[in-house]
Amino acid sequence: MLEIGGIQMKNPVVLAPMAGVCNPAFRLIAKDFGAGLVCAEMVSDKGILHENERSLKMLYVDEREKPLSLQIFGGERESLVAAAKYVDKNTNADIIDINMGCPVPKITKCDAGARWLLDPDKIYEMVAATVDAVQKPVTVKMRVGWDEDHIFAVQNAQAVERAGGAAVAVHGRTRVQMYEGTANWDIIKQVKDSVSIPVIGNGDIATPHDAKHALETYGVDGVMIGRGALGNPWMLYRTVKFLETGEIPEEPTPREKIDICMLHMDRLIDLKGENVAVREMRKHAAWYLKGLPQTGTVRNEVNTKTTRDEMSKLLFNYVEEVEARPVNKVS
Repeated sequence: MLEIGGIQMKNPVVLAPMAGVCNPAFRLIAKDFGAGLVCAEMVSDKGILHENERSLKMLYVDEREKPLSLQIFGGERESLVAAAKYVDKNTNADIIDINMGCPVPKITKCDAGARWLLDPDKIYEMVAATVDAVQKPVTVKMRVGWDEDHIFAVQNAQAVERAGGAAVAVHGRTRVQMYEGTANWDIIKQVKDSVSIPVIGNGDIATPHDAKHALETYGVDGVMIGRGALGNPWMLYRTVKFLETGEIPEEPTPREKIDICMLHMDRLIDLKGENVAVREMRKHAAWYLKGLPQTGTVRNEVNTKTTRDEMSKLLFNYVEEVEARPVNKVS
């Protein structure tokens, strides 16, 4: 079973810390669907230290989400450590995670995120200073490398371990790849073989079978699911059940998907207010509709809705239309 810094997870299935997605509303859905650990979206160290209202709100943790990892990012030791100390003393998160995988230029230009992948010495220095300053376990999320010519995954993970890091999550793509191409799980296995701390593998886990294959073939301690869970928390639930029993539960019906979509929206409204929440839910609603029959029109109309009632009416009208269609039976 996955254990990080003395914190025991119920299972090895981890929700990835996706920016713009992993707020408490979505994380709580993921926890409802069985995720052993949920990770919050990354927060700027400078935003925390300057007491930016939006940044501090991103540190909120609902007790029902625990165990939970809060992720911070930054490029300077002094500010990163100070932000970690703030998270350590002022939040009920279980784990402090340092981002060194974000490939977005505005982050890497600040010498943060994936920029660290080029310098194992900096990784050691930054992680060691953070570990020394806080009580909570410190983990790192990274990519395998900056580009094909600069893949230092093993050295970087060893630096995390030497510095006192409690675990490392490895996305099997380089920074240059962004989210394109395929994840290199052979490198993730090299990392697992080179350190004794838990290694969580990330990249292209799209089915419960993918998760089981990753755990058994590459020996990772946990599997991190990101895009596969967007609009589809059943991916988390079905993976957990498959790992526990060897059986995969049925896919959800259209009504089940829309029921959870609306629960997600209501939690987001409680968090951010109707005006902001409904606009944010447009992308989520499109994800929930993915894979359902004849969604072209409804997916377009989702982007025009500005109130909860409008969105609810649109989505449930779609469900009723789907349920009213005759089922074609094979003779």
